Amino acid sequence: MATAAPGPSTSAVPPPPSLNAAGSKVQRIVDEISSLTLLEAADLVSQLKTRLNIQEIAMPAAAAGPAAPAAAAAEPEEEEKPKEKTMFTVKLEKFEAASKAKVIKEIKAIVPNMNLVEAKKFVESAPKVIKENVPKEEAEKLMKTFTDLGATVVLE
Repeated sequence: MATAAPGPSTSAVPPPPSLNAAGSKVQRIVDEISSLTLLEAADLVSQLKTRLNIQEIAMPAAAAGPAAPAAAAAEPEEEEKPKEKTMFTVKLEKFEAASKAKVIKEIKAIVPNMNLVEAKKFVESAPKVIKENVPKEEAEKLMKTFTDLGATVVLE
């Protein structure tokens, strides 16, 4: 019986790597995340998805043991089917020099808490994301507005 005990421990998860400078930073982040409430964690996830531009994908139902690899193998087939996007990122690609002032004013009006100087720097540093996670109708409306002003806008 004593020889059977080491068998399961070899399949156990290996201990975490030693904490160096980067490891301590990661450990601190893990500690902070683990102390969040459920609502705070959900808000964190949604903000990370927005900032990192992570698409929602349908995950297959969790299966026990050996069925899990089969579910993972079926997943790429599901991803090949294009789903119609409902949320878009509106990105200013370029603008006509003659319409620069109009584009700056429109950016200032659309982006909250932006003054005229910040709007000018924003436009001059194109390509730049104007808005993220915008519904299709609003994204198309923004695209039309900027196109009418003489700017090139893309929806991603």
